[in-house]
Amino acid sequence: MNPIFQTIFTRFALSDKKGKVDEDSIIREIDLMKLRLIQFFKEFVLITAGFLLAGFGLKGFLLPNSFIDGGVTGISLLISEVTGFELSVLLIIINLPFIILGFKQIGPQFAVKSILAIIGLALAVYFIDYPVVTSDKLLVAAFGGFFLGAGIGLTVRGGGVLDGTEVLAIYLSKKSGLTIGDIILIFNVLIFAVGAYVLSIEVALYAILTYYAAAKTVDFIIEGIEEYTGITIISDRSEKIRKMITEDLGHGTTIYKGEKGYAPDGGELKPVDIIYTVVTRLEIARLQNEIDMIDPSAFIIKNNIKDTKGGMIKRLNSAKMK
Repeated sequence: MNPIFQTIFTRFALSDKKGKVDEDSIIREIDLMKLRLIQFFKEFVLITAGFLLAGFGLKGFLLPNSFIDGGVTGISLLISEVTGFELSVLLIIINLPFIILGFKQIGPQFAVKSILAIIGLALAVYFIDYPVVTSDKLLVAAFGGFFLGAGIGLTVRGGGVLDGTEVLAIYLSKKSGLTIGDIILIFNVLIFAVGAYVLSIEVALYAILTYYAAAKTVDFIIEGIEEYTGITIISDRSEKIRKMITEDLGHGTTIYKGEKGYAPDGGELKPVDIIYTVVTRLEIARLQNEIDMIDPSAFIIKNNIKDTKGGMIKRLNSAKMK
């Protein structure tokens, strides 16, 4: 049974020794059902927006100007350009082996979402009459890559893929000493080399620009609009710094119990509270200034964070802080 609807039929038969319905269990299951429905709707919207945007990038920019891209989409574009075979069919056929691999390596839900997204892209390319936006080669490379990357990124956030290259890279990285990024790079270099030989060097060079624009857009979509930084603070005035972060900046903190690693003349190590918090990059300067006013000698470590979930990441509004 579909997990979204499974909870509708569970727990309602639960009863205690007197035969009464377990109302708390019913409420919990209804809440769980709501969360699953919201998650399903969110994933549906992301994947739908993903293949529609990718279709716009292909038909509005790349296809009319005989441009190619990297990955499976690039192979499909290249074959379609050389043979005249229908692109929408190629997108499904060439991606299919990678989706089967994803089914084995990642799971059935991923495979189902991915094949639906790829079929959606194929249908969008075949049926939707997207307008041709421009024939300027630089604009085609930049914005064609942007819309294609936005579509791929949204689909990934929805739990699937529009391009099976990443699935292959994950599989091969486990079998070899190469990283996922290395494998994708090698894969795309081969595609661009074939494109340069079959079409022209100019097309291959523009394809590199298209791929770069798409890759950067994918990173931007997946990692989120805001970039977060993890801040570790070691200070003798840790309590004042903690209050400043939670009360003035409105962010959560975690306190680690530690010891300073140096003791003069071999004395006893001094205990210290180590503060950890996460802020956006726009708040780093203010946090640094506030710490300097409390303890100019505080030791601060900064680490880039791809994404976050839960906790007090966002700044609390004034009503909550009062």
